Amino acid sequence: MKITVLDGYGMNPSDLSWKGLEELGDVTVYPRTSPDKVVERSRDAEILLTNKVVIGRETIAALPKLRYVGVLATGYNVVDVDAAREHGVTVTNVPAYSTDSVVQMTLSHILNITGRVAHYARLNREGRWSASPDFCYWDTPLTELSGKTIGIVGLGNIGMKVASMARCLGMDVFALTGKDSATLPDGIQKTTLDGLLGVSDVLTLHCPLTEKTRNMINAETIGRMKHGAILINTGRGPLVDEQAVADALVSGQLGGYGADVMCSEPPSADNPLFSTPNAFITPHIAWATLEARQRLMDTAVANVRMFIAGNPQNVVNG
Repeated sequence: MKITVLDGYGMNPSDLSWKGLEELGDVTVYPRTSPDKVVERSRDAEILLTNKVVIGRETIAALPKLRYVGVLATGYNVVDVDAAREHGVTVTNVPAYSTDSVVQMTLSHILNITGRVAHYARLNREGRWSASPDFCYWDTPLTELSGKTIGIVGLGNIGMKVASMARCLGMDVFALTGKDSATLPDGIQKTTLDGLLGVSDVLTLHCPLTEKTRNMINAETIGRMKHGAILINTGRGPLVDEQAVADALVSGQLGGYGADVMCSEPPSADNPLFSTPNAFITPHIAWATLEARQRLMDTAVANVRMFIAGNPQNVVNG
């Protein structure tokens, strides 16, 4: 069985082992693959694995040997699943492998902004505390989360766990969700988007990117938020209008923005958020803890093994 990994570096820069996959066939791993090289590198493959390399309709049609595409991620929009189905190609994904890691990053951004962690670490390196006449030093407001309100957009695995952690911190939890309010755990109050914007001291985004949710956080919706509220996005970059967020940070309408995703990745060097105070951007690494990537590898290998055995799992185009 010929197996080709088109962009293995993102998941495995060398700290994981491909051994489990190599036991299943003849494996070729490319660190990255440009669009013009996809067909050439995939021509003999019966099994393709991809993270971000796009496998579109024309590519699928040009690969008559292809039987299976495994997406090394939860989202599978990089594959034309309809074209795959038409050509008898099974497509799988890896669900829920990074829930704990993404929740951890979400809380990291919230705690960094409310405790001004990055700010004071920088001042300490500059000698500000050492020069202080007092035993402590601060020059910004500091915020306690207990008693504050967190608004969560989306109550999937990640949103639900963020809600649980926020409750542990003493926060009131409101959510925008399609779930029946009667099924929600105690302490989570279902509301509308307007309701969420109006009550949230912290608003965090954990919903899928759809045409309905694209740019859901824009100048108009930001204007309906509490003055000085904190916005967190560890979901999908295009959920927000980045220029509107930058403008709101400058005006003070937003007190802080913590994000692990951007509208374009990698982002342009002149993205306004990179030069805006109180914008804290991490480079799409919430999913990338060693533990999460090992789970990703394990499930990806299991997906291939089950497909070869004739009992495919995690199929997204069945």
